[in-house]
Amino acid sequence: MQRKAYVPGLALLVALASGCSAASGSDGSSTDSKGGVTKSAPAPPGKYRTLPEPCHAVARSTLKDMLPGAASLADADAAKEYAGSADLTYDTDRRVGCRWKDETADGVRRLTVDFERVVSYDPTVSDDDQTQQLYAKKEAAANLPAPRSSAPASPSPSGPPASPSASGSSAPPTAKASGGSAGSGAPVLAPGRPVSPSGTPSPGGTGPTTSPSPSDGADPGGLQPRRLSGLGDAAFINDVASQAGTGGGAGAGQRTVTVVFRTSNVIVTIEYAAQAMASAAVPDSKELQEQAQAMAGRLVEQFNE
Repeated sequence: MQRKAYVPGLALLVALASGCSAASGSDGSSTDSKGGVTKSAPAPPGKYRTLPEPCHAVARSTLKDMLPGAASLADADAAKEYAGSADLTYDTDRRVGCRWKDETADGVRRLTVDFERVVSYDPTVSDDDQTQQLYAKKEAAANLPAPRSSAPASPSPSGPPASPSASGSSAPPTAKASGGSAGSGAPVLAPGRPVSPSGTPSPGGTGPTTSPSPSDGADPGGLQPRRLSGLGDAAFINDVASQAGTGGGAGAGQRTVTVVFRTSNVIVTIEYAAQAMASAAVPDSKELQEQAQAMAGRLVEQFNE
């Protein structure tokens, strides 16, 4: 009887080829040969692997604008104030911060900056997605007002206009540019009127329209938490004021402006507070907000470099 020839090398090549085709998919995923389960590639890491040194991240020109009292100090004292004080941290690749304090006869200003790099430990969730979830929680905690519709309510097309009754209950309420509705303490703006950062309607009807948040009575129309556009991937600003005896100390009005923005897998928080020393007047909202937003814009540029 004639035997068939057996070629070991050819059999090995055939086995290897069939094993490779069964173990890998066309989309880069791999298949477990035992259970037949497809394993997806891990989610991509975030853009940033380290964080900048926070006390050096803020330009000296910015600090001079935000800490005006340092200009009257001796050079050595001014340099010390501009240097700031780094926050204690155990992992400088994950979270760092710095703070500054400026005192004058008129009041005290405090500035803090916080950098947080978010890392996802879930292989199916990217660092960016994890950062977006954390940022959303911070935004929700700020209680930002819902956007208001700029279109005024249209009158009913049919039926004669209602005549005012003796009590005037059928007359429509009149929108006001300032002041509050009865019993609410919240200012009511005429539809479509834009609001400046200080809380007053802007002339000319141009610019972004924002809605005022309920006032605490200290500065009607001045507290306006809102989302900001053009600052990182997402950003918002918060503005909280207190009169004398409500947290700022006896005879002192205080305002704290906070800007938070997200860029890829990093969240940056800027807090800028001003407190009057001998006056119960609350510091100006517009000035603090503009300076905090300008600082945030310069920090975004650094992260984009």
